[in-house]
Amino acid sequence: MKKNNKNNKKSQKSEKQNLSEVVVEGTVLEARANAMFDVKLDNDNVVLCTICGKIRMNRIRILPGDRVQIGLSIYDMTKGRILYRI
Repeated sequence: MKKNNKNNKKSQKSEKQNLSEVVVEGTVLEARANAMFDVKLDNDNVVLCTICGKIRMNRIRILPGDRVQIGLSIYDMTKGRILYRI
């Protein structure tokens, strides 16, 4: 019985949404130094983004023209983190 409770808690943790960021999609315009990218959002705003740890760890390459999913900070909407390459 306790095993089931632990599994339920783990699944709830993984589904927990981070409330300190807004997830949007965009297109990579330019690759900059130190794994930084200029990303044009669907609403025509340009945001400076860095790569998240999972993409960096798995060495996924991101090139100009790629569609990406980014997480924008709710405190500074001009900076974000690339979460997923679409």
